[in-house]
Amino acid sequence: MPDLNRPSLAELIDLNDRRSVVTGAAKGIGLAIARRLTEAGAKVAMLDIDRTALEKSADFLRKSDAQVHPFAVDITEEDAFRRCFQDVVSQIGGVDIWINNAGISPRVGPLDITTQNWNDVLDLNLKASYVGSQLAAQWMIDHDTRGVIVNMTSSTVKRATGNPLHYRVSKHGIVGLTQSLAVELGPKGIRCVAIAPTLTETPWVESLRSQGHQEGFEKFAKRIPLRRTATADEIARVVFFAVSDLAAFVTGTVIEVDGGETAS
Repeated sequence: MPDLNRPSLAELIDLNDRRSVVTGAAKGIGLAIARRLTEAGAKVAMLDIDRTALEKSADFLRKSDAQVHPFAVDITEEDAFRRCFQDVVSQIGGVDIWINNAGISPRVGPLDITTQNWNDVLDLNLKASYVGSQLAAQWMIDHDTRGVIVNMTSSTVKRATGNPLHYRVSKHGIVGLTQSLAVELGPKGIRCVAIAPTLTETPWVESLRSQGHQEGFEKFAKRIPLRRTATADEIARVVFFAVSDLAAFVTGTVIEVDGGETAS
C-alpha cells in the first residue's frame, strides 16, 4: 500500500514563515537566494557590508511582497557580527535557515599573497562562515529548532587551476566545516550542506570580465560539458532544494552545481 501520510510536494517546498538569514545578500548569488526563499514564503534577513546595494535589493524584493529585513554589517568584525545576530533574531523571531554566502576572490598570484591578503580572504570566506554557523546552531539548539545551515564552497575544491590560492584554501575549509558540523549537529536534528558552484554570472564576474578576464572565462566555459557558465538563479534553486524538506535526509555533503565541470 502506498504511504498516504507522506507530505505533498507543495508541503515539501513550502517555507512559509521560516526564518532565514543570507550573508552577502545584496547582489549576485546571495540576492538570488533571498529571492527564491521569499518566493516560497520565508522571512529573510539580508546581511551585507554594502548598505546602498542592500537597501536597493531589499526594496526590489519588497515589490513582490517579500518579507525581507536588511542588515548592513561587516561580518569579519566578530563583535559587530554577533550584535547583528541578536538584532536579526529579535526582528525576525529566530533562525530556521542560515546561509553562509558572503565571500571574496581577489586575483593575486600565489607568491604575491601578503599576510593581509590572506587574512582578508580567510576571515570572510571561512572564519565568518564558522562564526555564523556557530551562532545559528547554538540558537537552534537552545530553541529545539531542527534547522539547516548551508555553506557556499566552490567547484575549485576539485581542481588546482583557475582561482587564487587563498580562495581555494578557504573553500576547502568550508567543506571540512560543513562535514564536521553535520556530524556534530546531526543528533540535534540540524542539517549542514555545502553547495559548490562553478563560474557563475554575478556582478563580481562581470567586473572581472571588464578587467581583462573575458577571454579566460570564455575558454573556461567551453570546457564545461554544458558549454556555458551558471546563472545566479541556477545556484539559488539548488540552495532552495537544500533548505527545503525535499532534502530532509541530506546533510554533510557537497552538492556540485557545475554543469558537469568536475566530471570532465
